[in-house]
Amino acid sequence: MKPKCLVLLAAYNGMQWIAEQVDSILQQKDVSVTLLISVDGSNDGSEAWVTRLASLHPHVSHLAHGERFGGAARNFFRLVNEALLDSFDYVAFADQDDIWSPDKLSNAVDRILSEKADGYSGNVTAFWPDGRETLIEKSQPQVAYDHLFESAGPGCTFVFTQRLFADFQSHISSHFAEVQNVSLHDWYAYAFSRARGYKWVIDSRSFMRYRQHGNNQFGANTGLGALKSRLANVCNGWWFNQSVLIARLVGLETDVFVRRWIELHRSGFVFLALSGSKCRRRPRDKIVFSMLCLMVAILGRKK
Repeated sequence: MKPKCLVLLAAYNGMQWIAEQVDSILQQKDVSVTLLISVDGSNDGSEAWVTRLASLHPHVSHLAHGERFGGAARNFFRLVNEALLDSFDYVAFADQDDIWSPDKLSNAVDRILSEKADGYSGNVTAFWPDGRETLIEKSQPQVAYDHLFESAGPGCTFVFTQRLFADFQSHISSHFAEVQNVSLHDWYAYAFSRARGYKWVIDSRSFMRYRQHGNNQFGANTGLGALKSRLANVCNGWWFNQSVLIARLVGLETDVFVRRWIELHRSGFVFLALSGSKCRRRPRDKIVFSMLCLMVAILGRKK
């Protein structure tokens, strides 16, 4: 019997690309796919298109239209909260504008089973309208606390076992108001999984094309522009404030390591600067992380 996979797709003004994405999801091989869509209030006809799709396809449904979320994270938290697990074996996240390889889900299932894992993510192939392509690598070895400072890759690669997703769903339902302040659903899902002791595997192979365009809420994070954006997020306090929020929500605020920095005092940033190897996966990012923490320790942070 084929593994049953529930795919949660968050959409917003996606008419330009959503059909291609949905086709690639429904054409997955060696798995049984059901697609659940939530549309953030749009003005391009997305709701009508999704309604028609659901009326024509027995394995597609959607949550009630009309709500406005203002960001992908809140839309995904709604999907997590309202999804009916039924008899599904796995749950996956999907964006509205990517293209999945036909074996994306079956490969994820195989990796989860072979490594006795509960969560899966992978590298992706970013592509631009001008024809450029590049592999976005997120599969560096996991470290003790990377989940409190970064995601395990783009959320559109995430696949959860039913066991992990049911636990995550229960957590989201119990903390629904609080998680509305979390900006990145994928980072949060990964942090929750690691904090609860679930095994997570990050695939070095790419099974999807990750579309880059002007409407990406968060893109491939490459180049000088991405570096400037990250510096801005550090200087305005967003990044570390999110880390604190996530650590508290997933129940790690009393962890010995976390207690050293969670109040975001200067001594805490010095501690983090000396702990970069425990906080990021990629070697270059460990160095940059330590330098940024040292900078904040010296210059102070904006409130």
